[in-house]
Amino acid sequence: MDVIFYGTHRHTLYLLAKTTYLQANLKQEDFVSLVSQHKAMIYKVCNMYCSSEHDKQDLFQEIVIQLWGAYPRFRGDSKFSTWLYRIALNTAISDLRKKKKHIHSVEPEKLPTEIQDIQYSKDKEEKLQQLYRAISHLTEIERAIVMLYLEDRSYDEMEDILGINQNNLRVKMNRIKEKLRKLTKTVEHGIG
Repeated sequence: MDVIFYGTHRHTLYLLAKTTYLQANLKQEDFVSLVSQHKAMIYKVCNMYCSSEHDKQDLFQEIVIQLWGAYPRFRGDSKFSTWLYRIALNTAISDLRKKKKHIHSVEPEKLPTEIQDIQYSKDKEEKLQQLYRAISHLTEIERAIVMLYLEDRSYDEMEDILGINQNNLRVKMNRIKEKLRKLTKTVEHGIG
C-alpha cells in the first residue's frame, strides 16, 4: 500500500482525493438544490404543526437538519418529495409529542447554509391561517393526511409517506372532511 505514495501513483492518489472531495461537494449542492425546490412543502408542514413564527422557523431548521442527516441514506427508491415529506412529518410529529415549547437541537458540522426561508404574501398567509386554525383542531395524523391531500398526493403516495394502508386513508379522509365541515361552521358562526 505504501507504494501508491511514490512516483506517478502520488498523482493518482491526489486525483482520487480530489474526486472524493468534489463528490461530497456535489452531494451538498444536490441537497441544497433539492431542498430549495421543495421548501414550500417544509413550510406547509411547519404551518400545519406550529402556530408562532418562531416555532415555525425552529421546526423548519430542525427538519432541514434531519433531512441533511438522512440524505446520505436516500437511495432514490421513491420520489425525493415523498422521502422529504416522510422525514418532515416524522420530525414535526415527534416534536409535537415531546410537548416542548421550543426545539433544541445541535447543528451537525457542515450543515448547508444556502437554504433560505421563503416568505409568503400577507394575503395568502391570512387565508392559509384560516384553514390552519380549523385544521389545528385535528389530531397530528389527521393533519398529516389533510396536508398531503391538499398537496394532491395520491393515496398510493400517502401510504408510502405515512405507512397507513389506502383503505384506512380513504376512511380517515372522509371522517376528516366531516370534522372540518363542522369546525368551519363553528368558526364561521362564532360558536366555540
